[in-house]
Amino acid sequence: MDISGCTDWIKQRAAEVGFSSVGIAPAVSATGTTQLDQWLAAGYGGTMRWLADRRDAYDHPRSVLDGVRSLVMLTVDYRTAEPTTTPEGSGRVSRYAWGSEDYHDVIHAWLKQLKQQVAEQFPTARVRGVVDTAPLLEREFAQLAGLGWIGKHTLLLNRSQGSWFFLAALLTNLELEYDAEPSADYCGTCTACLDVCPTDAFPQPHVLDASRCISYLTIEHQDAIPLELRSGIGEWLFGCDLCQDVCPWNNRAPQATDPRFEPRGDTNPMQLAELFDLDDEAFRARFRRTPLWRPKRRGILRNAAIVLGNRPTATALPALVRGLNDSEPLVRGAAAWALGHYGDEGRTAIEQRRDIETDPEVLWEIKEALESTENVG
Repeated sequence: MDISGCTDWIKQRAAEVGFSSVGIAPAVSATGTTQLDQWLAAGYGGTMRWLADRRDAYDHPRSVLDGVRSLVMLTVDYRTAEPTTTPEGSGRVSRYAWGSEDYHDVIHAWLKQLKQQVAEQFPTARVRGVVDTAPLLEREFAQLAGLGWIGKHTLLLNRSQGSWFFLAALLTNLELEYDAEPSADYCGTCTACLDVCPTDAFPQPHVLDASRCISYLTIEHQDAIPLELRSGIGEWLFGCDLCQDVCPWNNRAPQATDPRFEPRGDTNPMQLAELFDLDDEAFRARFRRTPLWRPKRRGILRNAAIVLGNRPTATALPALVRGLNDSEPLVRGAAAWALGHYGDEGRTAIEQRRDIETDPEVLWEIKEALESTENVG
């Protein structure tokens, strides 16, 4: 089989497995590492220290697969239902986390199928499939493979798919036929994605300050969310879709075909008070195989408390009081902040906790919360 035939065969297999689009890029030195260095130096990576720790690995795909010649870049559509309204006492979950399974598990299974088929057809081939976790600038290589352009919100955009898709890659030492030149930038003068961000996470087009991004703050950040950014979290319990929601190119994004990406009954939106009833074992049982497992129980309850502080509702008061007495200091601190928006009843609960609290960070949160109750009727 010649290079063209080999390329066509792999693309056909990828489509049969379930990938929504495929493009092939050469394994070359990544040009985006200069921007990565500048981004890290500016502190935009927040507490994601692993990015700097393995910075050198991003220079070339050979860090992921020795001897790599080609990158088969793949997309998986995940747009399903539209977000419903978010009643009081509930919070929004990013679309990608609505499904019954973690997308990593779904895509890794597809990559495994594709890898096995390639290995059987080409016995001398070396192949590795990755999604999200390898030191690879996926968006850069997807752009090089002709799958789209990097939008002003820093996500890959495609004129027919928008940005509601996951990216994956199959690296191989096979020499394949590479796709057309990278797609042109079709963002034009539009700044909708930049303008909608409530935490001002875009210092300029094509640059994201992750330390201010709602998705980072509610998923990757493991400590207390900075006080000045909490109001910007709004109703977001996990992740944020605002910059994608307003993108005109997403109006034409196709629907996902895999039912595992359809929203579970409790994700669109999610009731918050009941989360404070979950101990570690119950939290694991409910979320272990979903994306919401990543922040762990302490992170999800922290986020839930902040949403309930941003959108006070009397029915949430007992849950926040339970959070104020949680075993996790992170949860107690966030609950104290939230109760600072609940008037006299919230103040009473905070004062009672102050008398027995020993953690210095929670005591600081309590002090700030008590001061805020002076301005709440």
